[in-house]
Amino acid sequence: MTLAELLTAPEPYRPAVTAEFPALDGGGLEAAAAHASRLAPYVDAVNATDNPAAHAHASNVAVAVALYRLGLEPVLQVACRDKNRLAVQADIVGAALHGVTNVCCMTGDDTTAGDEPEAQRVFDLDGPQAVRTAAVLAGGRYLSGRPLSPAPPLFIGAVENPGAPPFEERAKRALKKVRAGARFLQLQICYRPERISAFCERAEAEGVTPAAALLPTVALVKGARALRYMDAKVPGISVPQEVVERVENASDEREASYQVSLELARNALAQPGVRGLHITDFRHDDTLGRLCSDLGLPTMRTAQGEDAMAV
Repeated sequence: MTLAELLTAPEPYRPAVTAEFPALDGGGLEAAAAHASRLAPYVDAVNATDNPAAHAHASNVAVAVALYRLGLEPVLQVACRDKNRLAVQADIVGAALHGVTNVCCMTGDDTTAGDEPEAQRVFDLDGPQAVRTAAVLAGGRYLSGRPLSPAPPLFIGAVENPGAPPFEERAKRALKKVRAGARFLQLQICYRPERISAFCERAEAEGVTPAAALLPTVALVKGARALRYMDAKVPGISVPQEVVERVENASDEREASYQVSLELARNALAQPGVRGLHITDFRHDDTLGRLCSDLGLPTMRTAQGEDAMAV
């Protein structure tokens, strides 16, 4: 099943797994293929990131096309920080020419979050406006009104942060994105399960779900150092001190950090409107497979077999 089919399927449905593809700075298709082969057995789709955390990397469109060529289903991230509306439209239409039709729109971190803070901000559009732009393209025209034929069959998503204030407004902001055309929302990493639960409940009450599928993000990290870094350096992420100390004081930090991620994943999957998980894997080992196994999530090979039997 495609990501669109999976996230819009009626009950009973299986949870989807999407993942962040590592940013590429070289190595050609061989580097991309090495990462792809590690992720492929466990994920339904993979995000081609757009200069994440305001650091320059290989372009989102180039990576998305590479993923498509390697047999993975890409999700093209489009951030508004570096691009005006012309470039946003060019990214989406250009990727669609190569068969990349999943799009995830976001405002993007400020340039001060990256290693080139002197870079000029663009922000011609914000996240909800970028979603609307994608929806206009899917309707067969550019923002100018110029025809786009054939219209790209886009499956449009966005992001939201349930762990950043103002907490009560996050579901309302998510609803704006849904009304603009988003059909899935990948949620920012959140180490406070009570905030994930509160957001999902508000999202259901506001009508965000079932109009859009929620995919909370779970990060796989190696230990307390990564948790401290995210808490101090990554905008919008707060890691409770007791979580850091739990991992830091454990006899095996890697195992302790994995158990934290597993608990967060189980909590997320139990929330209303959640149709799967988005994984940010900083470990780059076999932990993703272990997480899917411990959660009872099918591998792609198993899922494909189930799909074939259902036909």
